[in-house]
Amino acid sequence: MHSFTTRRGFLAGATATAICAPTILRAAAPISLRVSSSAPADKFGAHYLWYKPFSEQIAKLAGDRIKLEYFPNGQLGKEADVVNQVKVGSVDMMLTGASIWATIVPEFGMLDLGFLFNSYDHCSKALDAGVGQAYDKMLADRTGVNILGWGFQVGARSIYTKKPIASLAELKGVKLRVLPTKAFIDTFNIIGATPTPIPINELYTAVQTGVVDGFEHDPGTTIAYKLYEVTNRGFLTRHIYTPMLAYIGKRGLAKIPADLMPAFREAAAEATRISRAEVKDVEVEAIADLKGRGTVYTEVPPAEIAELKRRMADELYKPYLAQYPATAPLFEKIQASA
Repeated sequence: MHSFTTRRGFLAGATATAICAPTILRAAAPISLRVSSSAPADKFGAHYLWYKPFSEQIAKLAGDRIKLEYFPNGQLGKEADVVNQVKVGSVDMMLTGASIWATIVPEFGMLDLGFLFNSYDHCSKALDAGVGQAYDKMLADRTGVNILGWGFQVGARSIYTKKPIASLAELKGVKLRVLPTKAFIDTFNIIGATPTPIPINELYTAVQTGVVDGFEHDPGTTIAYKLYEVTNRGFLTRHIYTPMLAYIGKRGLAKIPADLMPAFREAAAEATRISRAEVKDVEVEAIADLKGRGTVYTEVPPAEIAELKRRMADELYKPYLAQYPATAPLFEKIQASA
């Protein structure tokens, strides 16, 4: 008995192979996720402090089945534009603070209220006690975007200026760049400066040309954007301990197959744990670095901080909670976690 292939059988087999081949190729191809960051790709940029362990854990747990494409330095556009790209799915993931999302989900603005958190330990406890989960649900319900993890900026936010500031009274009339959210603007109106919203990627030139007299930010960001070149004074208000979040859009999350989802979530949780553990040491390193570059720091008189906190409670927290009552239980959890 001998075997042979008829022309019809050959063509049928070839057709079947042609039909199946693209399916096989698609299955073998890695899942590609575009990840946007406005910060430089270094540890002082904070975004990378979370992204680096995330990418390492993805490689460890998912092998080459998930490919991350990282776009730092605002390569994919201004943050306000990237927010919309994440919503519609043209960008899969975004690393940034909570503030930019407050323009869409205003309750996120609570996280930017001055002196809400006393430290990153306080912030961690509150987030892990249900505050983070509540914000994740809020964002997912309204936009379809999920929060993968809560890291931190590199250090508490303080004020950086060209001229020395020794007291809050000396901030009167000083134009400071702030994030474009009501919570930030209201906080700095109470502090006494003139808040001026400007995108982070335009800040260096704005300080250099005198559009603003300084800015408020964490020491890591001050290094990452080389803002020490245009300011050399730091006024240590430590007014906000800012969370840094990893967001993923609905379409981006849908790309992850069910068998890889546990590994994907585990990688995000590990990145959050590692970045939180590192941030304190990196903050100390950042402040030492800035001092070495000529930045002179001044502490705010304790009595002035105490008065500021009292005014924040009366003039900022109460009206904010009245306007956004859904944040009241979250505010209580934050207070209880102190």
